[in-house]
Parts: sequence; structure tokens; C-alpha cells
Amino acid sequence: MSDDTIKMPVDVSCILHLLPHRYPFLLVDRVIELEPHKRIRAIKNVTFNEPFFQGHFPGRPVMPGVLVIEAMAQAGGVLTQLSQPKDECQQGKLFYLVKVDKARFNRMVVPGDQLDIEVRVKRLIRNMALYECVARVDGKDVASAEILCAEGKRDA
Repeated sequence: MSDDTIKMPVDVSCILHLLPHRYPFLLVDRVIELEPHKRIRAIKNVTFNEPFFQGHFPGRPVMPGVLVIEAMAQAGGVLTQLSQPKDECQQGKLFYLVKVDKARFNRMVVPGDQLDIEVRVKRLIRNMALYECVARVDGKDVASAEILCAEGKRDA
């Protein structure tokens, strides 16, 4: 997709075409900013209806940090997909999370929060992308990490 064909915001119906994730693991609801090959801002609305809140934790619901990391990785995947020429997008490519470095959690994410996820491309290395990621709620950092993803093949 070329950047002139991408209209903001990118909604969940388009995201479903870009990522293989489905309920309950699709963790990107909307894209609000995009600079192809450079950066993306995406939103994840956190509601009490999320299935993980039943056990994490009863009486004190907290979004697991690993899922905040996963949301950042998925936003990186959307950035990669939206940066591809239209004829190459979704041609059997999948990007797998390979490595997480410098992960920091500054605050708990709870029902009612809206994760504002910003992902920047730090480096592209052959079939891998290194992303600098930060998730914010109400303008305050809640988590950050460097995430490395590698391209794999989608089974037909």
C-alpha cells in the first residue's frame, strides 16, 4: 500500500486484513498516525470485558505486561504491512516476535484505559525489523521496549 492510499484512521476491519491475530489476541483497535517505514501510532481500548481480567487479578484487574508488549509488537506489524507496496502486502508474510530488550513497566494498565502505542523503526536488517516502542495512557508512559521481529512464512 502506498502512503497516498492510506486514509487515517485505519480501523479494525482493515487491521484484520493486515494481521493474523483474532479475538482474544488482536490488541490493536485503530491506527491514528502513520509515516510509512518510520513510525506508527495506534490505539488499544482496554475494557473490563477483556478475557484476561477474570484471572489477572480477581478484584483488582490489571492488563498483563506481556500483553502490553504484544500490543506494541502488533502495532509494529501493522507499520510493516502498511509500509509495503499494495501488491506485496499480505502475500504470505508473517512477522514473529523474536526478542524483547529494555522492557520497562511504569504503571499498571486497567479497565477504562486507552493505550496510545507509538512504534518507531530503529533498524531494518534483512528480514528483521527492530522497533523502539512506547505505550502511554493519558500522555504518561506505562511501558516501553525494543522489539525485534523476523519475517516468517504463513502456512497456506
